[in-house]
Amino acid sequence: MDPEITSARQAGYDPRVLAFGRLQGAANRLEYLLGRALERECGITHLMYEVLLIVGRAGADGRTMRSIAQEQVLTTGGATRLVDRMAALGLVTRTPSPRDRRVQLVRLTPLGEETTVRASRLHVQNIEQYFFRPLPPEHRERFAEDLRTLSHFARDALPRLR
Repeated sequence: MDPEITSARQAGYDPRVLAFGRLQGAANRLEYLLGRALERECGITHLMYEVLLIVGRAGADGRTMRSIAQEQVLTTGGATRLVDRMAALGLVTRTPSPRDRRVQLVRLTPLGEETTVRASRLHVQNIEQYFFRPLPPEHRERFAEDLRTLSHFARDALPRLR
């Protein structure tokens, strides 16, 4: 059994706490570096870019506001405000679903498609430079798969939005 943590110093040096802190620190620093590049070069936030990818994966069918909110761990109100800003920039449209008029479907505009492609080219270059290049080549695929596992486990542990 693991020893009980009995002091702040012991907590600060716990290998599990350190590992998670390093993951969080790396994610925050990478978010800053890669997000700033998207803002500077493409005029969109990293969160907007993620929504463009989600909507782009859906193709012509579009995505519901609820599914965007769940995928990005946003409230439905937060997703609505974000999509409204993206619509004002001409990146997406919102239209009533033909199956349920109460549901709004979000789709890419031609500008949204072009912005997604341009931003993705930049993003991939930065991912290569800041995310993969520091890792030994033989670890990269396994690391990416382990992150996928963690992401799916955490996603499945979240409560569903209503």
